[in-house]
Amino acid sequence: MKELINTPYFGLIISILTFELGIYLNKKTKLSLFNPLLVSIVLTIFILTNFNIDLETYNKGGDLLSFFLGPAIVILAVPLYHKIELLKANYKAILIGISAGTLTGILTIIYLTNLFNLDLGISLALIPKSVTTPIGIEICNQIGGISSITVAASITTGILGSVIGPFICKLFGIKNKVAVGVAIGTSSHAVGTSRAIEIGETEGAMSGLAIGIAGLITVFLVPILLIIF
Repeated sequence: MKELINTPYFGLIISILTFELGIYLNKKTKLSLFNPLLVSIVLTIFILTNFNIDLETYNKGGDLLSFFLGPAIVILAVPLYHKIELLKANYKAILIGISAGTLTGILTIIYLTNLFNLDLGISLALIPKSVTTPIGIEICNQIGGISSITVAASITTGILGSVIGPFICKLFGIKNKVAVGVAIGTSSHAVGTSRAIEIGETEGAMSGLAIGIAGLITVFLVPILLIIF
């Protein structure tokens, strides 16, 4: 057993099994609370802490999954390609919506971290929380934040967005498919996009587009806003 734990297969097996269990619970209960990623995270933490398995051992396999984050984001371009005509017809509204959402997210974090007088490293780590994890980590490293906090904040943001995003759209009567996709993708990146794809192909395509554009806007805006504020 110890030999298996000390190999990359352990991290892979635990991650896949817990995620599959999360998918099963989500389908059975139909509850957004049982988000597969959230279930996987909670169960993985439970297993590691209760069996005294250190994070480095788990990461031997976990890092292999992280390697595929980039390709997984790129593949989101496929549904966008299928909706390219819709993108051309609404590109102005889409760009304005993504820009407004990204700017609001960054300014909100800057304001709240200053309000609560948080440590500078934590504040800088939280700024890129609404962009996809690979981009967020790079931004965090460039501005001097704590990357592990960025990862945790990004995942939490994605899960919350996927859970409450569709509910908020219904609450405010937002029925336009393009608007729903842009809102979810801009605020909750890849995790939210997986939920948007479940809602519909158009929502998924627009959400996938929002991930990339929001990431680019964040890369350009963050250094400027940090100088201003």
